[in-house]
Amino acid sequence: MKKIFILIAAVSVSVSVFSQGSLGANDPEAKKILDAVSEKFKAYKGVQAAFTWKNEDGTGKVLGTKKGTVSMKGNKYRVSITGQEIFCDGSTIWTYDKASNEVTITKVDPSANTITPQKLFTNFYDKDFLYKFNGEKKENKKVLQEIEMTPVDKTKQFHKVYLLVDKQAKALNTTRILDKNGNRFSYTVTSMSGKPNLPDALFIFDKTKFPGVEEVDLR
Repeated sequence: MKKIFILIAAVSVSVSVFSQGSLGANDPEAKKILDAVSEKFKAYKGVQAAFTWKNEDGTGKVLGTKKGTVSMKGNKYRVSITGQEIFCDGSTIWTYDKASNEVTITKVDPSANTITPQKLFTNFYDKDFLYKFNGEKKENKKVLQEIEMTPVDKTKQFHKVYLLVDKQAKALNTTRILDKNGNRFSYTVTSMSGKPNLPDALFIFDKTKFPGVEEVDLR
């Protein structure tokens, strides 16, 4: 799970616009698509989604798949995936590992080189990436629009991100990430609700619900 959130994990929405300067201009068609997804997402007070995560090597061999859920509200989130849960109340992150019954506690670092769950659905792209529209394709009766994204910061652990957007729903369908070691990670949203009433307590790790849990506090 740690690898999953190398790119998509801590939570704060960046809405500042990056000046591309000599790095080149972004594709206006791609921006139009991404802006529509961002505006729709930001209109929700809370979001719950189910997703499938897949890890492949450079040849396309599947190394593992997992199913999970994510809940988001403002700058808070909670991710549940096989054997692990991540809680974030906007300032603190708790990463709980079921096998070891251990929770690691860290502070949210807004400057960290990560793409958070919220950032995936909002306009983080203007600050961190150059992007272009690669065209449309049909998949499972949906018309998907592919956006190719290249990080401006070449020190990041990945070199490409591909977003597949459901054209009709104006919603993110799949994110594919290519890291510098040749591995591929993908997240496909299988369902999403934009109207849940999510209590703040959902995003805080309550150790009384995890008897005997060992805490590793790195704050």
